[in-house]
Amino acid sequence: MIDFASTIEFQISLLLFVSLLGYFVAARFGQSIVIGQILVGIIMGPSVLKLITYTDFIEKLATMGAIFLLFVVGLQTKYKDIANVRSFIIAFLGVIIPWAGGFAVSKAFGYPTAEAIFVGTALTATSIAITAQVLKEMGKLDTPAANAIIGAAVVDDVLALLALSLTKEFLTGQINNSSLGFSITVALVFLGAGLFIGTKIINPKLEKFDQWAKKHRVEKATFIGAIAFAFAYALVAEAVGLSAIVGAFIAGVSLESLKIKSYREGSEYLEAIFAGIFFVSLGILVNLSAASGAGIFLLALSGVAIVTKLAGGWIGATLTGLKRNDALIVGLGMIPRGEIAIIAALYGLTAGIIGQEIYAAILAMSIITTVIAPALLQRAFHGKNKVGSL
Repeated sequence: MIDFASTIEFQISLLLFVSLLGYFVAARFGQSIVIGQILVGIIMGPSVLKLITYTDFIEKLATMGAIFLLFVVGLQTKYKDIANVRSFIIAFLGVIIPWAGGFAVSKAFGYPTAEAIFVGTALTATSIAITAQVLKEMGKLDTPAANAIIGAAVVDDVLALLALSLTKEFLTGQINNSSLGFSITVALVFLGAGLFIGTKIINPKLEKFDQWAKKHRVEKATFIGAIAFAFAYALVAEAVGLSAIVGAFIAGVSLESLKIKSYREGSEYLEAIFAGIFFVSLGILVNLSAASGAGIFLLALSGVAIVTKLAGGWIGATLTGLKRNDALIVGLGMIPRGEIAIIAALYGLTAGIIGQEIYAAILAMSIITTVIAPALLQRAFHGKNKVGSL
């Protein structure tokens, strides 16, 4: 007799159900959707109920979820925010300082160099979506500090994604010092050319195509074209040595100014489903018993993650002329790690570069920084003249 619980149909159906359930439960109690879905994955996975196992098929669905997630994040990002001196300086310091901190704390706990490098890379990113949502809820998107945060977070994530791609190649032996400069050049050319082609050529053509589609009553064609564009960029990104999620992000940024309701809504619906699978799968990968020894390291890593991002953002904002209180707000706004750190942890675990202890620590660090940053930002904005009260 076939065990129905082990069939792929049951596993996928259960995965979709619990990912959507995690979305509603988190929304109902006013918590982060990401946190809710990861916790659901931990409960349904081998750590607790053991109802879902991480298979190759689930891994591929999760990868697709990451692509949709970064595409939608890109749709909320103005490309002009990337070409900004202040944003670059804040982002650069917000990448270098956390990377050094993550590497140092990992080596201090006796982890091998390869794992320490990966931990440092996981600490470099800032979550655009989380920070932007908090600022929007507070009605502070038009403040100097908020503009600096969003611009820096955009550049920060581009640098973090680039760092992730280079780290992957370096640790798997696919790159050496002589070819490192060439790989960086190719990546930067892709980013620049991708934005130029997307904004100047694809964007206006897709707008004209949408007019044709409406005239012939095939409005869905615009949505299909936009998604095809996202996967085309993902394909090219993989071909030049970057991650597919970098290509999807650049595709989204290219189409940010295209205010067509059909493709935006369709993309967000797909992202809600597939990104949900992605976040639940991260929880499924957690093995609490195997990661039980990461407690002290987790606390140290989370502390370093908070302090280094705060320092990088504050120093960069101060150097570029922002006032003391605004510089502090910028530093606090850069703290949440979110999806990029989780994506880095997922790759490191599945590629065998890091173990369960470090994976669980990075995942928990991402959740902790995601939870603590909104509260700190709210206090900072409500008490701008009371810096010492933070």
